[in-house]
Amino acid sequence: MASLLLTGCSTQIPVLQPQGPVAQQEFGLIEWSFFLMLIVAIVVFILFGVFIYRYRNTPNNKAPYEPDMEGSRKLEFIWTLIPVVIVLLIAVPTVRTTYALQAPPSTAKTDPLVINVTSAAWKWVFQYPKSGLETVNYLVIPANEPVQFNLTSVGPMNTFWIPSLGGMEFNMPNVTLGLWLQADHPGIYLGRSANFSGVGFEHMSFTVKALSIPQFNTWVSAVKKTAPALSSAENNQILYTHGLSPKLTFSSYPSTTATGTAGMSGM
Repeated sequence: MASLLLTGCSTQIPVLQPQGPVAQQEFGLIEWSFFLMLIVAIVVFILFGVFIYRYRNTPNNKAPYEPDMEGSRKLEFIWTLIPVVIVLLIAVPTVRTTYALQAPPSTAKTDPLVINVTSAAWKWVFQYPKSGLETVNYLVIPANEPVQFNLTSVGPMNTFWIPSLGGMEFNMPNVTLGLWLQADHPGIYLGRSANFSGVGFEHMSFTVKALSIPQFNTWVSAVKKTAPALSSAENNQILYTHGLSPKLTFSSYPSTTATGTAGMSGM
């Protein structure tokens, strides 16, 4: 029932259409929380109706009335215990799932593909250390394989979020944070920032294209052969010039920069 209610508008809410193992487990937490809140709402409305009917202002109403009652330890214990139990029922699975999703499962068939992600004002830069590629404002990943994202920023703080694949993580200057995600099937997904970062915030979005492994390898080979190399001057312009950027593709990027992900290794 909870799934049906939650997915009633799911065509407009990607987070309710999980497309990977991380998103699926987080969606399970959403369903569990919704189920508990639904129980609380039902109980509250039932009690509301019962009290209205039982203590209604009508002649000959024989419901007990104690205007001088100062308190009840039994009732106070019950209505203190119930919220504690509800919080525990939400907190325990949330903490367990959060820690379980800190790293790809040990049963993964391959090592995660590492992608360094830099948020700038107001664009996204993606670097592939293994192949040496760089893309701007779009991301290509292999389907059915874990991807390790190393996140940082050279501008305002942002959040890296692909709702269909999992939860968000911060991009902060001079800090590198990790996040792994996986797309179970080939497809195109929307990514964006969920942290207000100034006048260009509305444009802080990017597309994510998940390809089969052979298609992904073909894409990498094609980029290496046809895309231009990224010079240091162009790299600095992309990272440090405030403004929007079209989708860009480069066959290589400078090995070191003052800040940003270009100098980051495949963590």
